[in-house]
Amino acid sequence: MVNASNYTPGPFAPNSIVSIFGSLLAWTTQGLTADVIVNNTLPTELSGTQVFVMNSPAPLMYVSDGQVNFMMPSNQLDGDVTIRVVRQGLTGPEITVTLVDAAPALFQTAAGYAIATHLDNSLIAPGSPAQAGETIVVYACGLGRTQPNPAPGVIPQSAAVIQRLSDLKVYLGGTAIDPASILYAGLSPDSAGLYQINLVLPNNLGTDPEIRVAIADQSSPAGLKLAMP
Repeated sequence: MVNASNYTPGPFAPNSIVSIFGSLLAWTTQGLTADVIVNNTLPTELSGTQVFVMNSPAPLMYVSDGQVNFMMPSNQLDGDVTIRVVRQGLTGPEITVTLVDAAPALFQTAAGYAIATHLDNSLIAPGSPAQAGETIVVYACGLGRTQPNPAPGVIPQSAAVIQRLSDLKVYLGGTAIDPASILYAGLSPDSAGLYQINLVLPNNLGTDPEIRVAIADQSSPAGLKLAMP
């Protein structure tokens, strides 16, 4: 069981996207389509498969024989939680994972760059790098509960700031940027489990600085780069 954004192990946070790998998890492959999203809410069953978190069905995003992607319920309390996959009444092994307030993770490309965009929504990449002083959007998961906090599986329709905004730090090249440069950190509207951090880049960062996001003692993994000249 790993974080779906970068396949790192837990801990996990409420509203995180989590991947379970195994075998015989579902009869067929099924992802999200318009007909399974009802009242703007993700399904709790796909192809006869469910995931139970503390014995309650969790929102699903994808199932197949070898993989299930689900959302950790947004209202789940911190601490040890039990998780099991059920396929048409047949229960798999129950495992226990640790849930914390926030477990930041960044999405990344195969080349090791953080997935971020310019304000025109074009991807920041070596061929289209970010510039000092530019406002960019960095995409993340695992930033925890928000104000307001969506009900489990509900796809947010508007912005919602993370509850632990005062604890959020963005490190570029090993140095935390000025909190005033973080313009927004919260849910990305119309996307389940996705967060975004809008920030103004400082000067003198150098080429391809490392980028990390931290909340209290939980940090995204080291080594990820932001494409800059």
